Amino acid sequence: MDRISMAHGGGGTAMQELIKRYILKYLGGSSAEVPLEALDDSAVIDDIVLKSDSHTVKPLFFPGGDIGRLAITGTVNDIAAVGAEPLALTSGFIIEDGFEIEIFENILKSMQETCEEAGVYVLTGDTKVMEKGALDKFVINTSGIGKRSRYLDENLRIVREHRDLKSRWLLDSNLSNGDSIIVSGTLGDHGIAVLSSREGYGFETEVKSDMMPLNKVVNELLQIGGIVNIKDPTRGGLANVLNEWSEKSNTGITIHEEKIPIRTGVKAACEMLGIDPLEIGNEGKLVIATIPEKAEEILDKLKGTESGHDAAIIGKVTKGSNYVGLETSIGGKRIILPPIGDPVPRIC
Repeated sequence: MDRISMAHGGGGTAMQELIKRYILKYLGGSSAEVPLEALDDSAVIDDIVLKSDSHTVKPLFFPGGDIGRLAITGTVNDIAAVGAEPLALTSGFIIEDGFEIEIFENILKSMQETCEEAGVYVLTGDTKVMEKGALDKFVINTSGIGKRSRYLDENLRIVREHRDLKSRWLLDSNLSNGDSIIVSGTLGDHGIAVLSSREGYGFETEVKSDMMPLNKVVNELLQIGGIVNIKDPTRGGLANVLNEWSEKSNTGITIHEEKIPIRTGVKAACEMLGIDPLEIGNEGKLVIATIPEKAEEILDKLKGTESGHDAAIIGKVTKGSNYVGLETSIGGKRIILPPIGDPVPRIC
């Protein structure tokens, strides 16, 4: 590899190669409980959770959201997914010379509203301006800090009543044979909404981004107990999440096509564009692995939330294989491979 390409930022195998082959060669190496090398969505040191995100979405505004809401949502959700409650955020702006103040203020207002929704606030940050043409308008970096959820220990205690679990956090390596796989709602909405707005395909009024902060939902679910891992399926979508889980937990995963919730408009768009909806990034959904004894209760709780009306149990963890298998609606089977990158670039 001589040069970095768009695929290296897409969340799939290309990005994993970049991280493992180059970044981990020089960075990481700490004794943190969940270090950089674990390649989970957040790191943990002394029960403090750290997360950093950069956002380059194009266009800056799209059906259902904008770069400001995305910046807050993405960081908050990653902190919550490991089993923590977000406490505070930082935000760095990199702005192209000539950027309109009115647009900048609209982004800031959106960030403020999303912070209030999540119950977390930006405490510090940085602003830089680059020459016109040296940057595509506007980039946001948002970092966050969180503390261990007050519900996490009891959640994990319930898991350990049914099987062995050594981890103190919700990690990709926690899955075990028999665990149920749940998605909290329809998949592919965000990626298709952004792509439609950017390219003008004509279905943007039908499909809107799903982005929203989910930290309060995660806390509600942890109070039920039995959850072994949570992931927000952003870049690379469901396919990337399940393959990461399978690899790190050394298990197989089987999912059922007819149980996966996907909107009709998203299916139509994907068929038209030749895109697999399982590989498209989402910004307001969760993928949850839980002990089977708690799966139905967790599903019922999700269905009562604003974001979870279409939640579904889509499969389970299996033993004897280390791949993700899809049982199709016509009775066939195929392997879900890890995507090279997200098929829709610059959606987050």
